Amino acid sequence: MARSTTRPVVTLRSTAGTGATYVTRKNRRNDADRLVLRKYDSVAGRHVTFREER
Repeated sequence: MARSTTRPVVTLRSTAGTGATYVTRKNRRNDADRLVLRKYDSVAGRHVTFREER
């Protein structure tokens, strides 16, 4: 069965400049803009904002 195009795979990159990334899926219908989440950056050792990169 084919994957749906409404939930693409996106990469989240840390705004702290450490190069840490997360990979997740998002719903284009609910989140049309770039996704911004506050997650743990293991390199920085604290929670920072992660922004979707394209």
